[in-house]
Amino acid sequence: MSDFALIYRGREYFESPAEGQKHFQKWADWFKSLQESGALKTPGFPLEKTGKVVRGSAKTINDGPFAEAKDVIGGLSIVEASTLDEAAEMAAGCPILEIGGSVEVRQIQTLNM
Repeated sequence: MSDFALIYRGREYFESPAEGQKHFQKWADWFKSLQESGALKTPGFPLEKTGKVVRGSAKTINDGPFAEAKDVIGGLSIVEASTLDEAAEMAAGCPILEIGGSVEVRQIQTLNM
């Protein structure tokens, strides 16, 4: 078994607080199903909408991520799976897909230091 990061991309905009709450419940239900299957190692780390971006050898610091970007990372979770394909199947149930977002699935490497 290996650990995989599910990286959530996209912005969540809702017409009403009730719509947002309904979507949040879908996330809770999805996490519960992953937990019950034994795959969920951590529900994750939601990220704030603001931050800084450091670039280049000059180490230029700018505000970011930018609101107009479609691929803003909203957070990540860690799951355990036998293969990358199995982890991708888990990601296919993510509620962010229903609102135009995406889930990047990446195996976590082990560092031997």
